[in-house]
Amino acid sequence: MGETATLTFGDQTIELPIIVGSEGEQAVDITQLRSTTGLITLDPGYANTGSTKSDITFIDGDKGILRYRGVPIEQLAAQSTFLEVSYLLVEGHLPNAAELAVFESAIQQHTMLHEDMKRFYGAFPKDAHPMAACSASVGALSTFYPDSLDPRDPRQVEVSIQRLLAKMPTLAAYAYKHSIGQPFMYPRNDLSYVGNFMHMMFGNPCEDYEPDPVIEKALDLLLILHADHEQNCSTSCVRLVGSSMVNLFGAIAAGINALWGPLHGGANQAVIEMLAEIRDEGMSARDFVERAKSQDDTSRLMGFGHRVYKNFDPRARIIKTACFEVLESMGVHSKLLEIAVDLEEIALKDPYFVERRLYPNVDFYSGVIYNAIGTPSNMFTALFAMGRLPGWIAQWQELHESPDFKIARPRQIYTGEIERAYVPIEKR
Repeated sequence: MGETATLTFGDQTIELPIIVGSEGEQAVDITQLRSTTGLITLDPGYANTGSTKSDITFIDGDKGILRYRGVPIEQLAAQSTFLEVSYLLVEGHLPNAAELAVFESAIQQHTMLHEDMKRFYGAFPKDAHPMAACSASVGALSTFYPDSLDPRDPRQVEVSIQRLLAKMPTLAAYAYKHSIGQPFMYPRNDLSYVGNFMHMMFGNPCEDYEPDPVIEKALDLLLILHADHEQNCSTSCVRLVGSSMVNLFGAIAAGINALWGPLHGGANQAVIEMLAEIRDEGMSARDFVERAKSQDDTSRLMGFGHRVYKNFDPRARIIKTACFEVLESMGVHSKLLEIAVDLEEIALKDPYFVERRLYPNVDFYSGVIYNAIGTPSNMFTALFAMGRLPGWIAQWQELHESPDFKIARPRQIYTGEIERAYVPIEKR
């Protein structure tokens, strides 16, 4: 028997196994706690609770480490492509040239949407948020493709994965086109994954559109950096919903809604809105920092701090470099980028933020890139969802392949009224 932890409760003493991960992480296995003692654990927000054992993503928040399937994010960002990273996450290993070619070809075959989906978009108001449209349309895919809904049929799962990865850029671009009253652009399978998305987002039938290679590379990089992030809110949502045995489309639609929240994927939109507010009010970065520190002011410094990273977010460093490269290539002078750099420099030296370990996160500079290339702020989170999709898929797959699979069902501590009699309405 391996190492254990001892729990004493009343006159009971039980031994709880210690589980050790491949990177030395340790967990107390409480699987038998309730059946043995009648106790449950209480952990609001699940900050100390492990819901699964996973082979997909490793994070060390204190050291600023992020790895997909063991490969450091810095190496993937410098050398890989989003579709190669998608293969790595979904299949568990980096593909050889032949495997990647087959994977890319399979996705290219599924980029178009059923023509009836256009009428589906027509029912949305013009100002519908793209995340609402993406969630609804991803869920609706299950009605168009009833031939691939069984989560335990390997071939059906494979086809659903290909369809989702292929159609997500189309769904997101169509949500944008509908919002501005422009015609939908059919996919172009001669372009790269990101190039095709840019064509559908920014192209129009009146003229040819060719993606800017610098912007294309930057967007591909952003998708890589967002591709997975362990058991965050939306990923945990995909797993929890997926544990009901719902099809992949239904589980991913739930994850999109979770990502939409301003405390999760919506944070990059909040960052750009903050920077625009500083610019429009003519404030200096120092003025805003002081406002954010004041207990009498509701202003918040968005894009700083992270639930997991307590030193620095490795993705933020990569994105900052890419941000400068994109703007330089475009010849764009961005007041928002100037403000962002000033905010970062001030916050990294200010004791208030240093003591609280508030460092720039992945959202801080990503919105500046999206803004510079003409992406409206309400589309930022939809792009995040495109990037996170392969991670959600990999996590959903891992859930269903686990020998410990069961429907998720958290417990609670009831704090309401004790038993009391029903009172007829005329006596109340």
